[in-house]
Amino acid sequence: MERTYQTAPCAALRRRSDPAGAVLRYRPDMGEATAVRARLRRGIGPLYSGALHFAFTSAVALAVIALALSRLHSPSALELLTVPFTFLYANFVEWRAHRGPMHRKIRGLSLIHERHALQHHAFFTAADMQIDSRRDFKMVLFPPVLVLFFFGLFAVPVGFALRLAFGPNAAALFVATSMGYFLLYEWLHLAYHLPVPLPGIEWLRSHHQTHHDPRLMTRTNFNITFPICDAIFGTRAA
Repeated sequence: MERTYQTAPCAALRRRSDPAGAVLRYRPDMGEATAVRARLRRGIGPLYSGALHFAFTSAVALAVIALALSRLHSPSALELLTVPFTFLYANFVEWRAHRGPMHRKIRGLSLIHERHALQHHAFFTAADMQIDSRRDFKMVLFPPVLVLFFFGLFAVPVGFALRLAFGPNAAALFVATSMGYFLLYEWLHLAYHLPVPLPGIEWLRSHHQTHHDPRLMTRTNFNITFPICDAIFGTRAA
């Protein structure tokens, strides 16, 4: 059976009572992948709904995109360049965050490292990438609060700065593109872990599956959407 990415010898699962709803913290001695999944699922609250989680993320992001686009007024060709520049910037942020705090423990960002490297990568290995039910969405999608965090602390301040510097059209295009990129990230990432592969994204799914190889996950394939920065910075696995 596929072991978790930890290199410590497999040990028996510790038997202890976990308070209901407590956040489960992954330990190297949690055992084989099947046992790890069972323990991580115990940290998912009884009222959690994967469908509602997905719907909330999608609805909020789409609402922000629609609101931003409604503020556009005959954008010029120069203002429309905001879209590709924002897309490339978001691709770099995705790559840097994945290569950095999501896989390397950094003071003040340890919970991000724990949720991604210690939980997500323990739950999904290169040999077992699929979810078993919609409750497993919890192990893929960002927590709903991060949607608000991303919008409030990233899209809004930068959008205001662009409005002051380049006008309202540039700001609206930035917000729409950045939120669209965030939504694309969530949708694609979930698609990679569905039990039935979706047509048209096989190479992206394979790219992400390679990242879940314990030997490669801290060194290669950090882009979740499109491996642009992986190609630029030489972190794309052959």
